[in-house]
Amino acid sequence: MKLNPEPFNKIKSSAKTYELRLHDEKRKSINVGDFIEFTKQNSAEKCIVKVIDLLLFNNFAELYAKLPLDQCGYDTSKLENASPKDMEKYYTKKEQRRYGVIAIKTEPVE
Repeated sequence: MKLNPEPFNKIKSSAKTYELRLHDEKRKSINVGDFIEFTKQNSAEKCIVKVIDLLLFNNFAELYAKLPLDQCGYDTSKLENASPKDMEKYYTKKEQRRYGVIAIKTEPVE
């Protein structure tokens, strides 16, 4: 999976433990214990993580209400501005209704 540089670096350093995605066909094949290779956008840098939990939600609003957002990639100083609408730049509400969303809890292995 590809990631922008900031979330990539946070996952690699364990500052971000949840990767948030649509629960589309590609993500439905992920299981606890699997390994995921993340690639930093515009770079050849890679990071391998182990999937340690999978949490399913109907939409990002539900996910944001349940998960610690500092573990989802937000800086602790910006948590009061965190909003599920932030994810709409990646996934429309229609896509969220169609697939649901998933929080993939990971830990780096490299």
